[in-house]
Amino acid sequence: MSYLTKLKGLPAVISPRPSLKDIGFISIGVFIAAGVIGFLAYYTNQPIIMGSFGASIFILFVLPDSPFAQPRNVIAGHFISTLIGLIFYHLISSDWWSMALALAFAIALMQYLRVPHPPAGSNPFIVFLLGANWGYLWMPTLIGSLLIVLVALLYNNLSKNRSYPKYW
Repeated sequence: MSYLTKLKGLPAVISPRPSLKDIGFISIGVFIAAGVIGFLAYYTNQPIIMGSFGASIFILFVLPDSPFAQPRNVIAGHFISTLIGLIFYHLISSDWWSMALALAFAIALMQYLRVPHPPAGSNPFIVFLLGANWGYLWMPTLIGSLLIVLVALLYNNLSKNRSYPKYW
């Protein structure tokens, strides 16, 4: 198949629309997960929220059967990606090329360790844009990812049609 032929793509196969009941269930779960970290951030005055958590919450509630939604992927993916971002930012360089290299290395390491979590791919960018310190690895990265996984564990299993996680 030629390069240009590949660019045309294949005929679209659109997934079926979930029922309104499922959409409602998912939306409530998303609200609770975002609400928990938002409430705790607001009332404890601690930075428990990262931008990438929005996409993680999407995956945890819309695609809970996905390998990307499994607890080890969410927690380890965020932890590894943030750690790599911090290492590159503080020990190598805060320049653009170091940020790009941090992202490439974080994605490679998540794949090598078999814990890919796409939203965590944005964590090196977040670290560089914020100029985050080493404490960012624990709060919000680890604490926040643990909290959203905990909500997903408790909430997704309320549905008779869901079983989360598929594996640890």
